[in-house]
Amino acid sequence: QVQLVESGGGLVQAGGSLRLSCVASGRTFSSYSMGWFRQGPGKERQFVAQIRWLGSSTYYSDSVKGRFTISRDNAKNTVYLQMNSLKPEDTAVYYCAASTSAYPGFQPANFYSWGQGTQVTVSS
Repeated sequence: QVQLVESGGGLVQAGGSLRLSCVASGRTFSSYSMGWFRQGPGKERQFVAQIRWLGSSTYYSDSVKGRFTISRDNAKNTVYLQMNSLKPEDTAVYYCAASTSAYPGFQPANFYSWGQGTQVTVSS
């Protein structure tokens, strides 16, 4: 099972940027579809972005499309989430997740390995 460690969260003003990183253990990182999810206070965990191992297709939630970019560096076993034009409603704990499926969909239940999360706080 792959182990995931996120970093890069913090406090930023509205309109600012952050880049989250997620480093995975193991030698088969390129075979995992990777996702970013977030969970705000009192809310369910929700899909943010996904990059599939087959063809590196990317997908985004409507709320972040055009502002966030997911990418991966298989040589570094790392997936990134570049977040621009941040809004207070982006405040949440952000989680990295892995799936062995080439088409994992957008539900948290389809991802079997999770990081510990990193807090992102956007002030107005």
